[in-house]
Amino acid sequence: MAIQRLHTNRRMSQIVIHRDTIYLAGQTAENTDTGIEQQTADTLQAIEELLAEAGSDKEHILSVTIYLKDIERDFAGMNAVWDRWLPEGVAPARATVEAGMCESDILVEMSVTAVKRE
Repeated sequence: MAIQRLHTNRRMSQIVIHRDTIYLAGQTAENTDTGIEQQTADTLQAIEELLAEAGSDKEHILSVTIYLKDIERDFAGMNAVWDRWLPEGVAPARATVEAGMCESDILVEMSVTAVKRE
């Protein structure tokens, strides 16, 4: 079984593909000078681009873990963007937790597992 790794450096790969399963590294917004809604939208856009490169899309997401810097303050704003982004009927398994971020201006990070389009 070959494992394919894309956008790899010494520490991590942005995409790992094993058989038909796609694993994305935690994704964040590139521009972190914005609020939760824009950071969420930018993060979801990055996820879409990586999934497309791997042969998948948001309708094939199996699970996502969402990390929020401040869950009390940002949960509703993140969910508003998430709900507009995700088509009805394809909701993945999901967990949302509060977490310390590697940089103080990152408000949201998402880690995704998906399958390839059939």
